Amino acid sequence: MRARVGYAGGTKAAPTYHSLGDHAETIQIDYDPARISYGDLLDIFWQSHDPSARAWSKQYMAAVFYHGEEQKKMAEESRDRLASAAGKPIHTQILPLKAFYLAEEYHQKYRLRREKNLLREFERIYPVTGDLVDSTAAARVNGYLGGYGTSADLKADIHRLGLSDNAGRYLLKVVESRTP
Repeated sequence: MRARVGYAGGTKAAPTYHSLGDHAETIQIDYDPARISYGDLLDIFWQSHDPSARAWSKQYMAAVFYHGEEQKKMAEESRDRLASAAGKPIHTQILPLKAFYLAEEYHQKYRLRREKNLLREFERIYPVTGDLVDSTAAARVNGYLGGYGTSADLKADIHRLGLSDNAGRYLLKVVESRTP
């Protein structure tokens, strides 16, 4: 439903990008389990990075931060299945989430921020930055701009994004130009 970028996994209170301490850059995902399961999210996570690669710093480590024992168990089981199939060690960590600190505004919705026409549209819809960061529509558009989803997906979804006709046409044009 929505995603936010931030910092987790460390001990420093209130980290920032320029004063990260021992935290890792991470994302927080709110999802609807009626539409996608935690297991499916884990599958996407494992496919989206090389879990056998060692992180060169804690800031960029790959990790699953779990909420509760059931998520921990599922994450560990999925990691173990992957390790068995790959035949090599997995370096992605599975850690309890102690705290998530929201990253600075300029880190949020990175792809959307690079498309000034669309960003202005969303700033019109969400004049309060926190509302933009929490927006499901902004998260979906950011994903489309990042190459996640097809133009057919966008055509089915575009009427729910709250965009003007001009902004919707522009977004569709951008997405179509990036898909083969």
